[in-house]
Amino acid sequence: MPEVLIDNVHKSFGAVEVLKGVSLSVNRGDVFALIGRSGSGKSTLLRCINGLEKINSGRIEVAGHAVGRDPKELRKLRTDVGIVFQSYNLFPHLTVGENIMLAPRIVKLVSKAEAKTTAEEVLGMVGLSEKFDAYPDQLSGGQQQRVAIARSLAMRPKVMLFDEVTSALDPELTEEVLNVLETLARNGMTMLLVTHEMGFARRVATTTIFMHHGKIWEEGPSVELFGRPKTPELQQFIKSDVK
Repeated sequence: MPEVLIDNVHKSFGAVEVLKGVSLSVNRGDVFALIGRSGSGKSTLLRCINGLEKINSGRIEVAGHAVGRDPKELRKLRTDVGIVFQSYNLFPHLTVGENIMLAPRIVKLVSKAEAKTTAEEVLGMVGLSEKFDAYPDQLSGGQQQRVAIARSLAMRPKVMLFDEVTSALDPELTEEVLNVLETLARNGMTMLLVTHEMGFARRVATTTIFMHHGKIWEEGPSVELFGRPKTPELQQFIKSDVK
C-alpha cells in the first residue's frame, strides 16, 4: 500500500480548475519533488494532501487516512502528516522549545517532560540544540525555518510536506535548510516538496514531478527527468529555471 495515494483529483477555485485529474503514488521512504511554473497547481496539491483544501472529486489517502471533510479524521491525519510552509509561523512570545512542545502537548497529550525530551531531540536533528531557550526574533530566517521543521518532526509524522520552504531565504540560509531536508531523506522520511531548487531536486528526490496547467506533465526518476526531458514544456522550464 502506498504511503500517499492520489487518484484522479480535481480541484477548482470558483470557475478556475487548478488540478485537472492528478494521480500519484508515493511509497514509504520516497522523496518526491514537485516542480513547475507558478500557478501550475503544485502548492494546491500539497494543501489538498493535508486536507487544508477540499478536493472537488477524486480520492486521497495518506498514511492510512482517507482525506475527507470529517474534522475528527482530519485531526488524526495531521498527527501523521507534517507540513512546513515558506513562512515560519512561529509564535513570537514563546521560546523555540515552547514552540516545538506546544502541539505534542495539546494534540497528543504527552507530558511536559516527554515533550521537552522530544523537542531537544528534534532540535538536535536540525542542528539547533543550543537555541532551545531563544526567542524567534533572535534567530536568522534559516534558523527559524529549521525550527519550523523541528516543530513538525516533534509530532513524529509518517509523511512530511514542504511548500517552497527556502524561497524567502538568501543562498547561505537556503543551504542550511536544504541540508536538513537531505538528512531527513537519507534517514527514510517520506517527503513531498514543492521546490524551485532544481539542483537539490535532481540530487535528493527519488522522483520528480513536473506540473503544467494543473496536470502531471512529466514524472520520473529525478536524474532521468532532468537529463532527458521529453516535452518541450519541461525542456523550456529547465532551461529557464535551472540554477
